[in-house]
Amino acid sequence: MSEQQHADSEVIIETRNVSRIYPGVTALDNVNYRVYRNKVNVLIGENGAGKSTMMKMLAGVETPSSGEILLDGKPVTLGSTQQAEKHGISIIFQELNLFPNMNVMDNIFIGKEFFQRGVINEKYQYELGKSLLERLNLDVDPYAPLNELGIGHQQMVEIARSLSKDTRVLLMDEPTSALSQSEVKVLFNVIEQLKRRGVTIIYISHRLEELMEIGDHITIFRDGRFIGERPVRDASVPWIIEQMVGDKKKHFDYQPAPQGEQVLEVKGLTALAQNGGYKLNDVSFSLRKGEVIGIYGLLGAGRTELFKGLIGLMGCQSGSVVLNGEDLSKRDFSTRLKKGIALVPEDRQGEGVVQMMSIKTNMTLTDLSLRGFRRCLSLLNPAKEDEGVTDMVKKLAIKVSDAELPITSLSGGNQQKVVLGKALMSGPEVVLLDEPTRGIDVGAKTDVYHLVGQMAKQGLAVMFSSSELDEVMALADRVLVMADGRITADLARADATREKIISASTPQA
Repeated sequence: MSEQQHADSEVIIETRNVSRIYPGVTALDNVNYRVYRNKVNVLIGENGAGKSTMMKMLAGVETPSSGEILLDGKPVTLGSTQQAEKHGISIIFQELNLFPNMNVMDNIFIGKEFFQRGVINEKYQYELGKSLLERLNLDVDPYAPLNELGIGHQQMVEIARSLSKDTRVLLMDEPTSALSQSEVKVLFNVIEQLKRRGVTIIYISHRLEELMEIGDHITIFRDGRFIGERPVRDASVPWIIEQMVGDKKKHFDYQPAPQGEQVLEVKGLTALAQNGGYKLNDVSFSLRKGEVIGIYGLLGAGRTELFKGLIGLMGCQSGSVVLNGEDLSKRDFSTRLKKGIALVPEDRQGEGVVQMMSIKTNMTLTDLSLRGFRRCLSLLNPAKEDEGVTDMVKKLAIKVSDAELPITSLSGGNQQKVVLGKALMSGPEVVLLDEPTRGIDVGAKTDVYHLVGQMAKQGLAVMFSSSELDEVMALADRVLVMADGRITADLARADATREKIISASTPQA
């Protein structure tokens, strides 16, 4: 076998001059991309680089505008997810593709049910579902309603569904974005098992340390084009960043903003869980104008619940939320929004955007409800609306050719920026950012960091949660650590060491 034949035999999927063009946007531009057999093929690039578009084409969700896709050296047509699955290609999407009104078991086997004499064999599916969940160290009853699980656990259910199929190539688009560190380790063990069973992995993530740990081969896209590839063992983080951002290198330097008077005071905030425990347990803290507080905690620590309790999306049985001296504890979400509290939710697709609407409409939705773009009670001011959207697109560096395009035409990271813009357009005094950099690349993360710094300098009070410890330590003036619904540590920046934060984040028996 010649060297060329040997190289070809190592390639399971290849794209030749593949392009994908949407109205006003070239998502992929004549891309030649190779996927290596029985390897973890890392695909990386900034938001809008074309990674997710490539995944969608390989999974049969989208079709190329031009070019061809080869599987085992032969051209194939992947016109639907069913066709892709017949060829052994499955995908785990960045945004959850589940049915919240169904139970865990039905989500795992939907479309691939096991029938016995024309009836679904529930007993068999239950046992198989349970074993798949156990492989992922997920202690969840297959009959449990999906909507009772947190985002991280739902992500593991998505992974279990992929494991239930006869998969040769598994596409994983940001699979760890909602997982805790312990769950990430479980997933990495599963990936190693899949490789030993002959499964090829295509893995997208913006967490560079993950890629270096789990990857075998790395490919980099930029602005819809193929930039380069090499074995991970021959790659370095500086090389990856240089290839990703080109001459658009970005850097963030922490600079504290002047802090003003106290704007938010929370005392004894408590919310009960259905199982008799606590979602929030006697949470108390204060926040000043110009201050940036970072909240760190493991999955289920109560970070998201705290934000929902503060803005009125979750009921609390006791405690107070006082904004500028006014007690809002008994006030609803819309009132708290009008008074100056804004939230960027963790679940971008489920709670952040309306997928049937345009980019502009999504961005101005909150401000329209607050009459910010109205001439009078019933008439809009289109010129003012367009001006506000244009300014926000520029301020947040959103990659978009036309704000009238559907929100779904944007990459995940740019959709997140739209959600950020929507929050800022409400004119808040307190901004709550729940995992604001989830699914965002290294360049766009720096944009968000600068934005947080700018908000603080403008006198806004900012709270953000993150599962990335380095992010919390780099950005926050003060760190609140949560575990089991409680604040277990309140640390000034100078006192916030890795050891203290990690120790405080570990639930105590």
